[in-house]
Amino acid sequence: MAARCGRALAKARGEPSLRHRELQGSGGAGSVCPDGGHGGGLLGAFLLGGGLGLYHTVKQWQQQHFAQEEKSAQAEGGALKLVLYQYKTCPFCSKVRAFLDYHGLPYEIVEVNPVMRKEIKWSTYRKVPILMVDEEVQLNDSSVIISSIKTRLISKDKSMSEILRCYPELKSKNNSGKEVVEYMNKYWLMLSEADSLQQYPEKGMQKEEMKWRQWADDWLVHLISPNVYRTTGEALASFDYIVREGKFGSFEGFFAKYVGAAAMFLISKRLKNRHNLQDDVRQDLYKAVNDWISASVKSGSSWEETSPTSQTCLCSASCG
Repeated sequence: MAARCGRALAKARGEPSLRHRELQGSGGAGSVCPDGGHGGGLLGAFLLGGGLGLYHTVKQWQQQHFAQEEKSAQAEGGALKLVLYQYKTCPFCSKVRAFLDYHGLPYEIVEVNPVMRKEIKWSTYRKVPILMVDEEVQLNDSSVIISSIKTRLISKDKSMSEILRCYPELKSKNNSGKEVVEYMNKYWLMLSEADSLQQYPEKGMQKEEMKWRQWADDWLVHLISPNVYRTTGEALASFDYIVREGKFGSFEGFFAKYVGAAAMFLISKRLKNRHNLQDDVRQDLYKAVNDWISASVKSGSSWEETSPTSQTCLCSASCG
């Protein structure tokens, strides 16, 4: 009786019947799910449960994947214990970090106070990056670090001390009488003939790689500081980040921030003039990265994919 009265009342008001509304809501582009219905609650519960299940499945897969990557990296690197002494915003340090990250090699970071440098007072080499391997072998110079570690990853039968002897240190004095340290063979990987053929299967790949690695050191790296420390505000912001990440003490942090920012601001202007950069130094950086990308595309990226070393890592770090 109540149902018949309801249908009669709906008919008198010109409303569609309950059956008609159910049919409208059951399909078609304009159909909607009625609010508060049991079907909506069951569907919501189903979706929530499915979503949580998917989340936990993906999370578990990620944990297993990263654990496997870490094991592979340790096996690939021969379980090397690596400690990187760095400045956070140093482009040469960024290059080494990008290389180690690319290969999935675990490493510890020691942030060096850019003014006091007490963290590396034990070293006669007073620049960064420095990479300590197994607490015994000290690798200096970003290109030597990359070449040495890459050689070790390929030629696992060689020790780091043996590999390092292939990059002898050369000291000389520049025109101003300042001592300059350079390293022989720093863009070369020290491989056997068989490993070399496997690493560089196409003619000219090794030469092309070395050309762009040197380009990264001789040109691209000198565009970074003028872009990072363009203004006093940007210089202070950069060193505020360095000090905060490095967890320096109050006095050391204050000194490093303001003295370091002032020094790097002046150095960036000197680099801008020395390398004849445009007033808008961003344009020089964009052009350099575009040149590298164009060369990668033109070569089919074969040398980059087969041996991603310093030029790839520095470009990635610059863009990141």
